[in-house]
Amino acid sequence: MKSTRFLVPLALLFIALVSFAPKADSDAVVGTWLNGTKKGHVQIYKQGNTYRGKLIFLTEPNDPATGKPKTDIKNADVSKRNRPLINLPLMYNFKFDGGNVWTDGKIYNPEDGKEYNCKMTLKDPNTLDVRGYVGISLLGKTQTWTRIK
Repeated sequence: MKSTRFLVPLALLFIALVSFAPKADSDAVVGTWLNGTKKGHVQIYKQGNTYRGKLIFLTEPNDPATGKPKTDIKNADVSKRNRPLINLPLMYNFKFDGGNVWTDGKIYNPEDGKEYNCKMTLKDPNTLDVRGYVGISLLGKTQTWTRIK
């Protein structure tokens, strides 16, 4: 009986702490971000239950040789090489994994025309680590993105 006297208040305290603990905001990643190369802005948004991203700004949006908007010339799919880079979908299928992590996503890199597995980790409200990888997360590269708005 003595142990019950201590367990009940302890259990109630635990429930109270869990109930009032700050909840992770699944939409905290939504916004516009300066990518790690500092060449573009990516808008991350929620669509249904997943998060996506598209390229909305380039520091050099036009091809210097032609003066025309840059296109997705390195895409492995020849039929997609005429797509303009501005508003190009780059990220999709991210799911909020709790804490400050979004996983199971894909990211497309127009600089090499390849798609990678990807996860995002919000370090603080204005800093996002975006890790693209092949196979397992250990085999990849992380860019740090900075929130613009």
